[in-house]
Amino acid sequence: MRPSEQRFRSAFADSYADVVRFARRRTDPDRAEDIAADTFLTAWRRIADLPHDPGDARAWLFGIARHCLLNDRRAERRRDGLVVRLLDVEAAPPLPDAEADTAILRADLATAWKHLSATDQEVLALVVFERLTASQVGAVLDVAPGTVRVRLSRARAALRRHLESPTPHREAGARSISGAVTPTAISPTTREVLP
Repeated sequence: MRPSEQRFRSAFADSYADVVRFARRRTDPDRAEDIAADTFLTAWRRIADLPHDPGDARAWLFGIARHCLLNDRRAERRRDGLVVRLLDVEAAPPLPDAEADTAILRADLATAWKHLSATDQEVLALVVFERLTASQVGAVLDVAPGTVRVRLSRARAALRRHLESPTPHREAGARSISGAVTPTAISPTTREVLP
């Protein structure tokens, strides 16, 4: 087996599931595996550019996947922004008080997320969901790590503003559930978003 083929097989084994999850968060879940297939086809064609470090290789593959997603959106004329399916508030069944509190907080996050720009959503998703470093996010977005840090700071501030603004379901939940509702109480993931 040629060294390039071995490197490709290793990158595929290490990162395929991550690339599928990356795509699933950004497009119709039925399209995620197609995007992953396009990503690895492109990676095979550009095998000489594949970084040797596994973390950098993963970020490089996310960058390719991102371009595949953009091409897919153009082809289907999709204009929707990045959507992360956090919670379908209308479809949620009635919950006991403790679970209802968590659901309200998650609903607040879902609502705030929808009000963020696609740029803010993208940088937050790469840091929180994909767990990439600033330099790796920079490789995905093709920007400098310093630019990533600025965008991340702005995105966190925007998310915090949206979480702190009043919403009808938060006000209703605050009346029916005792205890303070704070944005940082939403989940461990939210605490990563809003340090």
